[in-house]
Amino acid sequence: MGKYNVAVDVGGTFTDVFVFDEETGKIAVTKVSSTPDNPARGILQGIHDSAVPPSEIALFSHGTTVGTNALITRRLPKTVFIATKGFRDVPEIRRGTKLELWDAYEDVAPPYIRRRDRFEVTERVDYNGEIVTPLDEQEARMLARKLKKRGVESIAIGFMNAYVNGLHEQRMKEILQEELPGVYICTSSETLPEIFEHERISTTIVNAVLGPIVSTYIQELSASLHEGGYKGDVLVLHSGGGVMTAETVPRYAARLASSGIAAGAIASAHIAKLCGFQNAIGLDMGGTSTDISLMYNGDLRVTNDWYIEYGYPIGFPSIEILTIGAGGGSLAWVDEGGSLRNGPQSAGATPGPACYQRGGMEPTNSDANVLLGRLGTELLDGQMTLDKEKAHEVVKKIAEPFGYTEAEAADAIIKVANANMCDALRLISVRRGYDPRDFALVVFGGAGALHGAHLAKELEIPTVIVPPHPGITSAMGCLLVDVRHDISKTYVVNIQDASLTELEKEFTRMETEAAQLLEEEGVELANTQLIRYLDMRYMGQWRSISVVASRPIHSLEQALEQFHLEHEREFAFSDREQGVEIYGLRVAAIGTVPKPDLPMEEPKGSLAGAIRGTREVYFEESGGFVEATVYYRPLIPVGSVFHGPAIIEQLDSTTVVPPGFRAEVDAYKNLLLHYKDAEEKA
Repeated sequence: MGKYNVAVDVGGTFTDVFVFDEETGKIAVTKVSSTPDNPARGILQGIHDSAVPPSEIALFSHGTTVGTNALITRRLPKTVFIATKGFRDVPEIRRGTKLELWDAYEDVAPPYIRRRDRFEVTERVDYNGEIVTPLDEQEARMLARKLKKRGVESIAIGFMNAYVNGLHEQRMKEILQEELPGVYICTSSETLPEIFEHERISTTIVNAVLGPIVSTYIQELSASLHEGGYKGDVLVLHSGGGVMTAETVPRYAARLASSGIAAGAIASAHIAKLCGFQNAIGLDMGGTSTDISLMYNGDLRVTNDWYIEYGYPIGFPSIEILTIGAGGGSLAWVDEGGSLRNGPQSAGATPGPACYQRGGMEPTNSDANVLLGRLGTELLDGQMTLDKEKAHEVVKKIAEPFGYTEAEAADAIIKVANANMCDALRLISVRRGYDPRDFALVVFGGAGALHGAHLAKELEIPTVIVPPHPGITSAMGCLLVDVRHDISKTYVVNIQDASLTELEKEFTRMETEAAQLLEEEGVELANTQLIRYLDMRYMGQWRSISVVASRPIHSLEQALEQFHLEHEREFAFSDREQGVEIYGLRVAAIGTVPKPDLPMEEPKGSLAGAIRGTREVYFEESGGFVEATVYYRPLIPVGSVFHGPAIIEQLDSTTVVPPGFRAEVDAYKNLLLHYKDAEEKA
């Protein structure tokens, strides 16, 4: 086996490669341009540029935006949907809601499968799983032959009440496989056997439209790596914060719809734990958007209610990530009412911010940061030069309407961007029943460290953590996860009437299925962990809360008490007199994968040796421009302590240390920023 652990994060603009040498403990990073037409080409180029032979790779894991981009761009294979007679339009009726409730002119995006590609067959199963009308097999076979003539590439089957009895779906699949060999087929009872037909069918359709795409992609990547000499599994990060092998990806293709975003959340949680924090908020700010996640008591928040496009939910468990349109390229603009706005429009990679000298003509956050002195005129260790004069020219468009100086206008632009991000941080913390003062803020991405300190100050978060390599932190996250599968089942019963014997029987069946999935992926029994969850809710409620169940189940008292406590924390009330029912059962199957043991470093050199000079930087709290020390981060020794105002530069990011903040570097080379007032209050 080789000695390198390699992780790759495939983004829309760049493909980031993180290499960890198991023998020396050294870390190397590489950035190459992404290749959207063939993402595997960008990955292979990144590995080539990192000078790591595939034959020397011990572990390869990656997150990809292939599924996300396919759904957004609608570049999908020819897919059809087969429903119970009378239910062809479930994907179009949805829940009858829309994202902007009061906007009469906004329409929800059209379904992934058009009406002319949705078909019906005669069959019916009742709510209890009893067959009311048998499947008309002659009708099913005639439909299969019609689909063959159409040249269909993928098929989604979603019958009513199939979650409780999937016999008809399975038979329909067998008929289709006989008539259309080689076509990708998935059923709702295999994909997501849960109640609520829209969510179940929507997840199945997403699985079907992505199945052929991700299967082709992963097969080509695996073949290329193995031809180069790589002998291990190609691991792919999925939405739930685990990885799948290439063999399992086609079955759960929909789980790759948020593959790339989850990596950053995982990395931020790991880094926070290294720094001694069990509660942390991750903030990944790139060029176009900011992704925010939350870890509480060492666990990342997970949701089963998420989507790429509103109206088409994906029911697989996913790390809860809140995304807003705030990034380095977000545009500043004045609305019709004369108010300053920031985003969600973005200059993107092309033409980009005006200071990039690629043709951008509108003010962005990056232009404002350059004008304020927070960003230098050289990025990527001198590989990229920024034009400060161009930044001045475009910021004038904001200064003139308000009668501001250019510096005041630039500061206002950043304040609005920060306010947008603070709103999002409150949404994922305060609105969920968490006090942000009990958390650390982990900031990464190309722009996260520019804004992190001011966000923390606004929310009274006492500590900001900036990872050693902010720009490739998401890539590192791909090496910090285990193989994971989540099995779920709708199981509705009043907790007072629940049979422990029946619950144990259902959990055992689900665990057998989950363990089989891990076995198929080559996970040894000694490295397997099974965790049970009960979805519980008060009688009459619709939404539920998941709590951990014991293995085996001897009593439900502990789970019931945990439910009340969690309900109190999230919704600010609980009612122990109210009846509680079990709504669903879940099993998480985790197969542990070797992870890099990040090395601790000894102090080397001096803080003075890391000083590049000084420059004038604008801070409103200091009354305008003040002289700030500029440090080169790779030369800052571990154990160093210094105070703001300061600017810390490195290859992939710039960190702003405002006045009133103290900075220190820990043994893992993480940069920790502490606000003095927050420390005094603590």
